[in-house]
Parts: sequence; structure tokens; C-alpha cells
Amino acid sequence: MDPTRAIWDTQEVRAAVDSGDLGAIVRAVRLATPLTLADLAEKCGYSISTLSRMERGKQPLRDVQVLRCLAKALRVPPHLLGLTDTTSRSVHAPRPVARVNVILAPDEETDPMRRRTLLAGLTSLAGTAVLGAGAPSWAKSDPVSTLERALLAPPSTGSLPVGITELRRQVAAVRTVFQLGHYTESASRLPAVLSTTMATRAEAENPAEANGLMADLYTLASELMVKLNRTQSALITADRAVQTAHDTDDVLTQATAHRAWAIVLRRTGHANAAQSLIFNSIETLQPDLHRGAEHLSVYGSLLSTAAYTAAVDGDRDTALTLTAEAVEAATRLGTDANHRFTAFGPTGVGLYRISVARALGDYGAAVEAARRINPAAIPVAERRARYWSDVAHAFHEWNKPEQSLRALLAAEHASPDEVRYRKPIQQITTSLLRHPTAHTLPGLKAFAARTGAVA
Repeated sequence: MDPTRAIWDTQEVRAAVDSGDLGAIVRAVRLATPLTLADLAEKCGYSISTLSRMERGKQPLRDVQVLRCLAKALRVPPHLLGLTDTTSRSVHAPRPVARVNVILAPDEETDPMRRRTLLAGLTSLAGTAVLGAGAPSWAKSDPVSTLERALLAPPSTGSLPVGITELRRQVAAVRTVFQLGHYTESASRLPAVLSTTMATRAEAENPAEANGLMADLYTLASELMVKLNRTQSALITADRAVQTAHDTDDVLTQATAHRAWAIVLRRTGHANAAQSLIFNSIETLQPDLHRGAEHLSVYGSLLSTAAYTAAVDGDRDTALTLTAEAVEAATRLGTDANHRFTAFGPTGVGLYRISVARALGDYGAAVEAARRINPAAIPVAERRARYWSDVAHAFHEWNKPEQSLRALLAAEHASPDEVRYRKPIQQITTSLLRHPTAHTLPGLKAFAARTGAVA
């Protein structure tokens, strides 16, 4: 019997085709073949969880290349999945998350030494922060408003152009300052570097590389404005990052710009649009993961951001699935790195595990995930400050004010700007000031005064 005819004669397949639900068609054909999800995953290269989301309609099936891959794996004619025989072209729609093909080793993050690191770190770093914190940089100047004015003004090319190598150095330097947790210093440096980049691009015979650096700067500006709680400016700079990135042929530049835009979309209540954008970028990068560490790092950072976005949206299953796939990407990368300033690697994914658990309301799990990380081993100060911020948030929600304050002091030690500008930190500090045990928390009032929090 013709296997295709046999599939058509299956009542479940006919019902699925009549419904027009491509996910239901894939499921009906798979079961009629018959194939398990694991069988189909092996044939088409997508993870079991991804295929399950496709079949259940959690990820719309609109991308032509994905549909052709499924048709081939299921050994059905393309028209069964709504395709013609014309050359496939990709359409802009939510795309499935593809799985990195590695086998995970057993979890080795239960070392007792690491489990004792968290509270020891809280005690030692809190003491250092109380004794060593000087006048915060925000008290000396306000470069943030200066940067916002520069961003809102017409583009300035008043600076002298420089060579691409020198421009790349300047862009990397301001990005490094940001990763050191010096947000106000980054804000003070950005206008001049932006002007130099515009001047260089205007004089370049081939402006593509200058466009890429310009996109990187706008991406950085967006991340900075998120940190500084300037939502409108974050929207403007993220949009500029995406527009400028698409004037290049660099998929990694485009992907990092998309990630910045997705973060702003999530923060403004558009989680679905944010996920669609991230899934688009993930699927675009998937075929090129073999090209090396930069592709894996950007890919893994997208997965991590998607996992956190799902957690914030209350989608536990998707958040945990995407976190697991980010772990696989980090395992394949093999080490903590900072390719394309992603700070992605096994430790970086561990930080997102904390954030995801916290966002899902699993505060005990967040603290447990934090215990598995040695904060001194986090290579980027900005990420180290975020680690302590997440720990402070988890302890606060768990009603452990003393541990929460110690984590806040440790975050301040890593980056004074982190605790000055981050709105959640301000809210936690204000809540601690009003807590019945506030008078027993040494250093709380001084910390509140340094960071501008009020009861």
C-alpha cells in the first residue's frame, strides 16, 4: 500500500488537515507512521521539547524551512503541510528553539565546598562593602541626562573619523566599562564614541563594519538604559540598534540587537512579541553553531533571555525547557567566556537559573541555585552584581531580611551603580527600612543613604 495514501486514509490525519492546525497535522502523521517524539527529533534535529511545543501550538509552524524539514522527516509530500514545490523562503514568524546536540554529563554542581560559598561570601563581602564603600559616582555628576540629550538630538558627526581598528577599540573600551558595573561612566563615554562612529561611518567607502559597531553601541545604550530604569530611552536605542544592525550582513550583530529589543519588549509588557523575536534569531543561528564559540555564545545568551522571559510571563514549562537547552549550549562551549560581550558559559547559565527560579517564585530554589556558584569566579563585575541582586531579592521574598541586606551590600561592593539605579533594589531597601527588625540590621540606614532609598 502507498504509505502516503495510508496516512491520508487515517481519520485522525484527515481531521487534523480539515482543522488547518499544522501542529495537529504533524502529530497525527507522526502517530500514524508511527514515530515517537524521540524518533522524529532524531530525524529532523529538533529537541523533543521543541517538537512537543510545535505539535501543541505553543510555537506556531509558519517557517517554510522548518515545515520542509518536518515533511522530509515524516516522509510526506510537502503539500500535506501547506507547502508548494517552489523554492523555500523563510518568513518572519516565531521559530522553534533548536537543540544543541550534546549529551550532558551528570550534575557536578553539588560540591559541598560550593554549597558553603554563598553564606560565607555574604558575610565577607558585606563587611568589605560597609567598610570600603566611598562616595557613590552618582553623587558627583549626572552623565545619564547628558547621554539622553545626545541620543534625542539630531545625529552628530562633529567628531573626526578614525580607522576601523581604532573605532573597534573605542567601542570595546566603553563596553568593558559597562561590564565593570560602572554605568554612569559608560553613560559619560557613550556620546563621544557615538559621534566618532557616525563620523567614521560617513567617511567610510564601505560602511558595513562601521554600521556593525554603531549597532553594538546602540545595543549597549539600550542595556544601559534598562539598568538605569529609563524605559523610553531604552526603547529608542533598542530600535536604533535593530535598524542599524540590519544594515550589516553580520547575523551575530543582528541577533544581539534583537536580544536587546526583546528585553525592552518584555519590560514593557510585550512578552509574546519578545519571544517571537528571540525565536527568530535562535533559528537563524542554529545552522551555523558549528562555526565556533561566538555563535554558540550569542545563541546561548538568546536561550537564556528567552527562558527568563518565559519565567516572567509565568510559563514554567517553557522557562525550564529553555534553561536546559541553554545549559546544553554552555556545555558544548565548555568554559566561561565573554565572546561578543555575552559573558556566556556554564557560570552564566547558572546565573540565569537563579533569575528564572526567582521570577517563578521559587525563592528557595533560587537560593539553592546561588549556592552552587562561587561568586568570586564570576568573571564580569556587572554579572556578579546581578548575582547578588537576585540573591537579595530571593532572600527578601523568603522573609530573611538579614541575609537580604548582606546580599545587597555584596552587590554594592561589586557595582555601586547596580544598587543605586536598579528599581527592584530600591524597593527591597525601602521594604527593609520598614521591616520590624530594621533596627537590628547593622549598616541598613547607611546603605539606604548611599543608594538614595527612602522609607
